[in-house]
Order: sequence, then structure tokens, then C-alpha cells
Amino acid sequence: MELSELTVQAYTELLGSDAPAPGGGSASALAGAQGAALTAMVCALTLGRTKYAEYQALAEESLLLANRDRESFLELMQLDTEAFNRFRESMALPRGMEEEKAYRKQAMETAALGCTQVPVSMMRLAVSTLKLTRSLVGKSNRNAVSDLGVAALSLRAALEGAWLNVRINLPCLPSEDAAALEQEGRELLQIGVPLAEEIAALVHKEL
Repeated sequence: MELSELTVQAYTELLGSDAPAPGGGSASALAGAQGAALTAMVCALTLGRTKYAEYQALAEESLLLANRDRESFLELMQLDTEAFNRFRESMALPRGMEEEKAYRKQAMETAALGCTQVPVSMMRLAVSTLKLTRSLVGKSNRNAVSDLGVAALSLRAALEGAWLNVRINLPCLPSEDAAALEQEGRELLQIGVPLAEEIAALVHKEL
């Protein structure tokens, strides 16, 4: 089942059910997809407007990038749920004999690594899309500047939501993997949060 193909009603009902997935990770990816889509919308509303003739090349290129990022977020939305389901399957493996215990432990660590790598990828994408959104502030249709603000808020939600999903999985990983992924996550957070705040401040100035 592709989550992105569900209606909004069906997706939110599934999200609000007792099914453990989709959960916060997929919801974070959806927030990112909405942020990228809003950025794309602002580009589309800038293209072809003589008032913004000097920004046409930027809007055209940014439209392609924002739509690419939107699709990538939707892919991560699906991958997050699939990764969590693999982790649940690994937890259900038999653990009676020593060989079974060892196999289960290895399977759980592998699955947990996947559960952590997906939200780290989401954080990378959120930072990249925030940079794209920032490049359009003051260089796009001013009537849609509030939408750039909402895009930044949505992308920040994706970034911080993904970070929470990284952190909850770290204890399940070997120490070296956990340390590397935690460090990257913290670095991405330190870039992305101030960037989202900068966009919000600039948007408020233009309103």
C-alpha cells in the first residue's frame, strides 16, 4: 500500500488508528512534502509574471527542484513505514536457542539501522529544501510570500520530527553507527532550524 496514494481522509484515519505505522516519521515526511509543494507553488505563481521578469530563471529552476524534493519526501514517507515494519518483524523472530537469539539480534540491529537512516535522509532533504525556499524570499511573487513562510514551518516540522525518530532509534544501534548518525543529525538540526527561523523572520517583514 502506497501511503501517498491514499486520500487525505483515509491517511489520517490510518494515522489515527491503533496501527503503529504510519507514525511520526511518515507524518514528518508528509509535512516536508507539503513544504516542498508550497515552495513549488510560489515558483509557479512567479513564472510568466512580467513584474518578476528578473527572477524567471530562478523560478523555473526552483520549480523543478521543489517538485523533485516533494516526490522525494513522499518516497521517504513510504520508506519510513516500511522500515518500521521490518523492525517489528525482526522483533517477532524466535529467540529460544542461542543461534536464534544471535540471528534475531543481528536482524533487529539491521532493521533499526534502516529505521534511523531514513529519518536522517529526511533531515538532509529538509535542509536542502529550506535552502531552496530561502533563495526565493524577496525574489518571487510577493502575493505568495506567506506561503513561503508556511513552507518553512512545514519543512522545520519535517526536520525536527525526523530528528525525534533518529533519537528514539539510536539505543538500538551499535555504538559506532549511533554516534555517527547522531552527530550528523545534530549538525543538520543546527543548520536547518536557524534557516527556518530566518525565513519566517523575513516573511514577517514582507507582510
